[in-house]
Amino acid sequence: MTGGAVVDEKFCFKVEIDLTVRKTSVFYPGDAFLVYDPQGEIIFRFDSYGPESQPKDELVLMDASGKCLLSLLRKKPSLHQRWDGYLGERNEANHQDPIFSVSKSTIIGRSSLVVEVCGDPGEEYQIEGNYSRRRCMIYNTTSLEDPSSKDPVAEIKRKVDPTTKVMLGKDVFWLRVKPGLDAAFAMGLVLILDQMYGDSDDSNADDVDPNIDDISFS
Repeated sequence: MTGGAVVDEKFCFKVEIDLTVRKTSVFYPGDAFLVYDPQGEIIFRFDSYGPESQPKDELVLMDASGKCLLSLLRKKPSLHQRWDGYLGERNEANHQDPIFSVSKSTIIGRSSLVVEVCGDPGEEYQIEGNYSRRRCMIYNTTSLEDPSSKDPVAEIKRKVDPTTKVMLGKDVFWLRVKPGLDAAFAMGLVLILDQMYGDSDDSNADDVDPNIDDISFS
């Protein structure tokens, strides 16, 4: 088991789970996401309502019924692009504090994103790979015994049709989540990655780990 509830304990599954993420359309191509569990039931959704909202400064991850689970806000101004995650629907009047933040690594020579989860104790994650090619690993780097250790807890990868063995397009992909990690939190990170890097093959080419396909959960 790893991680723990960031959004809700009910999204921390006891077994490894493959969620199917599908970029779909509400009004414009690719302006929404639907996320399905292994039984084909919708578990998460996101609607952006068209390109006129680009660049988006606020994202809302919902459950299947439309209830707001996470509010994701782009922090401005920021030298390095940063996003903050808030539990549920954010209300500026109550001065709500973020529950996690995502930012580009400031360490020279490291191409990755750092995710800091607020709490006592807090947690830290690192995202490596190339989202535009749907090849990313999310690592838990919180270990106190070995600060340099990286525990893989989630993976974004292209989906292969189980009957034809043909790789599907980038609009349909897997989000594989390790037992104990909050799947809603992981999907929130996917939404942020999509805003930061999109679908351009060149958008984060420097972030590619040549060994990313050889990494698997232990």
